[in-house]
This record gives sequence, structure tokens and C-alpha cells, in this order.
Amino acid sequence: MKPAWDKLMDEYDGHASALVADVDCTAAGKPLCDSNGVKGFPTIKYGDPTNLEDYKGGRDFDSLKKFAEENLKPSCGPANIDLCDDAKKAEIEGYQKMSTADLKKSIEEDEDKISEAEKVFKTELEKLQAKYKELMAEKEAVEKAVKEAGLGIKKAVLANAKKDANDEL
Repeated sequence: MKPAWDKLMDEYDGHASALVADVDCTAAGKPLCDSNGVKGFPTIKYGDPTNLEDYKGGRDFDSLKKFAEENLKPSCGPANIDLCDDAKKAEIEGYQKMSTADLKKSIEEDEDKISEAEKVFKTELEKLQAKYKELMAEKEAVEKAVKEAGLGIKKAVLANAKKDANDEL
């Protein structure tokens, strides 16, 4: 993916309204990566710098370029309210009328909901993984018992019987 990304960065070098860049999340860029929820590498984020979204598309140059052409442009938001539809304008204006403290509290509540969902997900995933291990062990025990009880010999006898039947023809 790195060559494709480097090629895309070259294409967008000096672009008036779009930035394609990379960040070393293991060095000086770590705080930026942490604040934007980067957990694995490579991770591609896009959108408003204050509200980056996860990219889930293809990793080849053509897919990246197509996505960039369609999505790397000014978008609706407080800095570009003229690009918003009436409903989004009303939503933004409602948030702008909130006090800083209330807005921060609302953001924190929303982030807490996401954190709780992540916590539930991880807990349930651990349960699924434990159940998977249990079922795998049961399956392997049955396979072992069946094989030890003579499955291989039975197959050999059947194959030999077919061979003998063919020899008699």
C-alpha cells in the first residue's frame, strides 16, 4: 500500500483544499494518532481535521485516487456552512448556541456511549472467543476418539474390499 499512498501524496502535493499525508504514529506523531483513535497500521483517516473518519475502501492506487477525487474537498461544517443543507445548518446553529461547557459535556456523553459500546463489544468478543475454543476442543476430542476407535482401519477395509471387488471383474 505504501507505494500507492506515496503516489497519491505526490498527486495532491500543493493542492489548494486537500491534504494527503502520512504520520509516523510510533514517533512524534503518536499524540496525533492517539487523539484520532488510530489503533493499527496502516490506518487511513479522512474528512474534517477535527472529526476524522475511518477509510474502509481499497488500498490500491486506483481505489485511493477515486476516493480522493470524490471525497477530498471542502464539506459541510461550521467553517463551510454554505455547503450544508437546511437541516445540517440548523443542527450546527443549535450547537453553536450552546455554551462551551454544555457542548463539551454533550461531546463527553457521546464519547462515553461509544466507549461503553466498545467495552461491551470487547467483553462479548472475549466470550465468543472462549466459546470458540471450547467448541474447537470438543470437536477435536470427538475427531480423536472416532479416529482412535478405528475410522482409519474401516476406511482401509472399505478401500481394500472395493479393490478386491474390482479384481474379481
